[in-house]
Amino acid sequence: MSLPETAGYPERSARPVVVILGPTAVGKTEIAIQLAERLDGEIVSADSRLFYMGMDIGTAKPTREERARVPHHLVDVASPNETWSLGLFQRSASQVITGIHARGRLPFLVGGTGQYLRAVIDGWVVPEVKPDYRLRKVLQEWADEIGGEGLHARLSYIDPDAAALVDYRNLRRTVRALEVIFKTGYRYSDQRQQRPPPYRVLQLGLNRPREELYQRIDQRIEDMLEAGFADEVRSLLEKGYSSKSAAFSAIGYREIAAYINGDISLDEAVAQIRRVTRMFVRHQANWFKKNDPKIIWFQVCKGTIEEMEYVIRSWRE
Repeated sequence: MSLPETAGYPERSARPVVVILGPTAVGKTEIAIQLAERLDGEIVSADSRLFYMGMDIGTAKPTREERARVPHHLVDVASPNETWSLGLFQRSASQVITGIHARGRLPFLVGGTGQYLRAVIDGWVVPEVKPDYRLRKVLQEWADEIGGEGLHARLSYIDPDAAALVDYRNLRRTVRALEVIFKTGYRYSDQRQQRPPPYRVLQLGLNRPREELYQRIDQRIEDMLEAGFADEVRSLLEKGYSSKSAAFSAIGYREIAAYINGDISLDEAVAQIRRVTRMFVRHQANWFKKNDPKIIWFQVCKGTIEEMEYVIRSWRE
């Protein structure tokens, strides 16, 4: 197996970072933990759903036992009413990776949130436009009138490149992109620059046949419900967290909140979660291209971990 192209990445003297990416429910968590155990690594989460405390079941967050096996970073770092921007994540991930290197260990950047992964490994320079809360309020009110999907459609008309990288369910990012456009008069996508990343990066992608992936998603939803997903959401609502908050954009939380509030049945909530998760998997494919020469893809099966370990060791030699 040949190693991927490294155009745009630093020379071999740069500090190494291994990226484990792939769609929801493909098995990134357990595979990353096993590789980190074998290769003296630590895991840096690049999954925006895992930032928030108290949101464990519905995000399939690594368990305490799993986190005890290997150090995990950027998990449980915010309360559900806080907002973690892309820029804040990028700075935090950089600091964490620097610390892992200082300990002489190997960072594993793991997740399925393509925007967060790319911000770190491609050296994105996020537009520095100060928040305009009056404009945000206007955009939020507009979204209340036409819906989050409708507001995303407006972004698609103004800046299709930016819209392609933002999930329509993530109202906060849609609003932010429009805010930057209206404040500066330029497309959001044109303002996102890149600088050479300070790391030597190896990107390893995980995949499964689509039907198998969908079966795993359905089973995960059932397991979450049996584990008390509805009680978790109810607890968050009772603590005063709003279902309109950024944290509740994690798939499943608003749907279960709607069930708890009596707006829909549990069966309807589950059907919506399944549908939205499948849509999200297709959205992830826009970030993780099968023909990307910088990604080595692995079909998850028996022996996959050994193959990945071999590739990483060969890359580090």
